[in-house]
Amino acid sequence: MREQVDAWDIGVVGIPFDAGTSYRPGARFGPAAVRQGSRLLRPYHPELDVSPFSAVQVVDAGDIACTPFDIETAVAQIEAAADALLDAGSHLVAIGGDHTVALPLLRATARRHGPVALVHFDAHLDTWDTYFDARYTHGTPFRRAWEEGLLLPDRAAHVGTRGPLYSAADLEDDDRMRFWRVSSADVGERGVADVVASLRHRIGSAPVYVSVDIDVLDPAHAPGTGTPEAGGLTSRELLGLLRGLDGLDVVGADVVEVSPSYDHAELTAIAASHVAYDLVSLLARRLMADPAS
Repeated sequence: MREQVDAWDIGVVGIPFDAGTSYRPGARFGPAAVRQGSRLLRPYHPELDVSPFSAVQVVDAGDIACTPFDIETAVAQIEAAADALLDAGSHLVAIGGDHTVALPLLRATARRHGPVALVHFDAHLDTWDTYFDARYTHGTPFRRAWEEGLLLPDRAAHVGTRGPLYSAADLEDDDRMRFWRVSSADVGERGVADVVASLRHRIGSAPVYVSVDIDVLDPAHAPGTGTPEAGGLTSRELLGLLRGLDGLDVVGADVVEVSPSYDHAELTAIAASHVAYDLVSLLARRLMADPAS
């Protein structure tokens, strides 16, 4: 726990918030489910050759308390709490909660690193302008982030997108914001290594924030989520893509949209716990290579 150490490098923090969902609720229970799903994780990561919990100080920073009754108030509360945590430590891996939480996390991260590159794993674009006239929802965080100048131009990517859209204008808007898209079908056709090479070229040496909506996985691998879409990535593909980011300047991350009431045999929670473990491991390796980063 955070209270048991004087200083720390990586804080894993839950954000039990789901008032921004547009379909199935329940992601407020995601942090507890992911912690439960992590019970079988072991300390050494063989693919990344790191023991993250001994290499750097990793803490469970608990959960951020935020109101379920007003989205904009909750966003402000999450942002303030993330600021306070980053003042105490260096990097956060957040567990949602719905994808609305990415916006306040990006605000807090950009205050320390400036505008960042973004690798966004998701079935959906999350660059819509509004849902039912609401500007702050789980489908709008990266539209707001782009408007607020939190993202570096031509350094943002969606990975794993698929499914129907509201109109062709959704893609036109996304293009205007200069996102690069690689669909789940593209990953299957091109292969993980080729997609990783393209991502690394796009990001370059920029500080990068990694945001993982667990619905990027096919419902066969992650049924417990709020807006499932057929035809997604396998858990093996997702973990391979994440590990391919090793060596980049990862400065923060989240894994969101685990809704345990729709899960089966903890499939989604276990997948999300492995994603969180890989994100912690990527950050640990980065800090080992450059302790001042």
